[in-house]
Order: sequence, then C-alpha cells, then structure tokens
Amino acid sequence: MVMRHVLTLAMLALSGALLAQDLNPEQLAQAQLDGYNNRDIDAFLAPYSDTVKIYNFPAELTTRGKEAMRKGYSNMFDNLPDLYCTLLNRMVSGNTVIDHESVVFRNDQPAMEVFAMYKVAGGKIVEVYFIRPEEYQPE
Repeated sequence: MVMRHVLTLAMLALSGALLAQDLNPEQLAQAQLDGYNNRDIDAFLAPYSDTVKIYNFPAELTTRGKEAMRKGYSNMFDNLPDLYCTLLNRMVSGNTVIDHESVVFRNDQPAMEVFAMYKVAGGKIVEVYFIRPEEYQPE
C-alpha cells in the first residue's frame, strides 16, 4: 500500500516535470507572471531553471539561482501587500519573450514601467534581463 502511494507520487512528480518541459517560452513567461500576481512563490518559481541568472540590463548580475530568487521574492510577497504586475505588451521570438510591464509596489506610489526579457532553454527560464526607466537628461 505504501509502495503504491510512493509510486503514485513519483509518477505525479514526473508528469508535472514533463508538463513543465512542454510549455513554450510565452507560456513559461505567463506562468511566472500568474504566480507573481497570486503571491504563490512555488508557482512563480516553477518556470525558472535552478541556475537562473537575473540581470539589470545589459550585464549587471543581480541574482543567481532559484533559491536566491525565493528569498528575495518571498520577502516582497510578504511585505508589499499592493504588489501587482500588469502586462502591457508582450513580444515573442523563438526562445525569447519580452514583456512591457507596469508594476505597482505600493498603492500610494506611482507604478513603475519595466521591460523584462526572458531567455528560455530546456523548457525553463534560464536568464532574465530587466530594463528599468532612467531619468532623461538632455546633453
């Protein structure tokens, strides 16, 4: 009986892993966005590779690995009750998804627009590049 439950759980885990492998890059980007907006840390992290790297564009590495993401995003989910991301536009080309997003951190502050570029390999998001607005300063 116990062995049957263990086998059932193993099959469910394997089928879930295989299902995640079948998601295309756009579906992976949407799955992590849905997890983010639902404050479900496990659903948010599921589309990411264990070795994901997050950058401030073009090459400033800010986070390495899913467990580092778990710590940072869990803190945001716990401490920012107004946190919500609205997708304004999405472009997809091959294994790359670029989202134009509007993120509310606190309702008493204006939303911040950001571009997030997701690179996918092996059925998981392996790299993310954030492009945040800068103040325009004419020369």
